[in-house]
Amino acid sequence: QVQLVESGGGLVQAGGSLRLSCAAPGTIFSINRIGWYRQTPGKQRELVATITRDGKPNYADSVKGRFSISRDNARGTVSLQMNSLKPEDTAVYYCNAVIEIKYYWGQGTQVTVSS
Repeated sequence: QVQLVESGGGLVQAGGSLRLSCAAPGTIFSINRIGWYRQTPGKQRELVATITRDGKPNYADSVKGRFSISRDNARGTVSLQMNSLKPEDTAVYYCNAVIEIKYYWGQGTQVTVSS
């Protein structure tokens, strides 16, 4: 069983920054790929950023140059630094971990960007 514990999120003005963290205690080394997805009401969940076990990142085009994902295997955490936030970044952000072919999800954290 993989437990993903999310922290961060909240309310920020456009142009501001937030940092999300996801902890995967005891399982980080088993995780092939970990990262963040987001979802708004009535829309499908979409990829934001992921990072592989060996540190290779992948970003959605909409966040390239603004968001940065990092992984600390020693601490079992992955972080998403979000800069230059826009109102369209408002969503519930979910931590996601992939082990072999199985997907695991956190409970989600709300990010709201006011204009």
